[in-house]
Amino acid sequence: MIIDAHAHLWLKQDTEVDGLPIRTLENGRSLFMGEVRQMIPPFMIDGVNSAEVFLSNMDYAQVSAAVITQEYIDGIQNDYLSEVIRKYPNRFFVCGMCEFRKPDFLPHARELLDGSFRAIKIPAQRLLLKEGRVMLTSDEMMQMFHLMEERGAILSIDLADGDLQVAEMEEIIQECPQLKIAIGHFGMVTRKGWLEQIKLARHKNVMIESGGITWLFNDEFYPFHGAIRAIREAADLVGMEKLMWGSDYPRTITAITYRMSYDFVTKSDELTEEEKVLFLGENARRFYGFEDLVELPYIKNMSE
Repeated sequence: MIIDAHAHLWLKQDTEVDGLPIRTLENGRSLFMGEVRQMIPPFMIDGVNSAEVFLSNMDYAQVSAAVITQEYIDGIQNDYLSEVIRKYPNRFFVCGMCEFRKPDFLPHARELLDGSFRAIKIPAQRLLLKEGRVMLTSDEMMQMFHLMEERGAILSIDLADGDLQVAEMEEIIQECPQLKIAIGHFGMVTRKGWLEQIKLARHKNVMIESGGITWLFNDEFYPFHGAIRAIREAADLVGMEKLMWGSDYPRTITAITYRMSYDFVTKSDELTEEEKVLFLGENARRFYGFEDLVELPYIKNMSE
């Protein structure tokens, strides 16, 4: 059973980051902070990154379930994702997101947790604002983390490069030892100091997920031997049971297919079969509490 621990959904991008616009265009393109970028595959001509299209990709690639995270570059998608939770409860575990770049977000976080969301996402790399850095250990943040710990909610968080926010995370972990935390982007592997983020998984309730690892090793490209070496290095440091596969769908499939975002792991001879089972699904099943996972048959391609 394969589980994707880091993916995105949205209906439309219409937001700003650092004062720069991000807007859905056509043919999978977006205006992205001053330039036109291929945000999603060109056949997604309306720019809608829907749950239904993702489920089609998941079924084809035999991915049983996925964790839907959020990022400010896509805009806050809570309204749409509430609908996704209602329609597909067995296929998606969904993170809500607040406007953490401004104060007074705690009531919104409470509202999300009172509703259908069982996790909250913080794109912490976006908190290094020109007008001043938003600290993860601020009073309001810590109040939210204590609330999440009480509710049994999961914190999904992407950190800035290297160890910039690691000390803050250590403080949060010490203050809220029962808070379950998933750190994204494999610690920003390929950036200096990435192992300092991986070391956070030495704490009992902290996991690392690999969303974006094929993007970070894009210059190397498939079959991403450097990514395999990084997974091996992280596993030697904290144990394979602390690592989860994530695709960062749909942006990563502008360069590769969805199946390719994990089959470089299945085809590797540097990982054991047991390690592959843990990394590709079992760790995420246990951490997020997935139940009744769907079994998906292999569908033969016309080209075979």
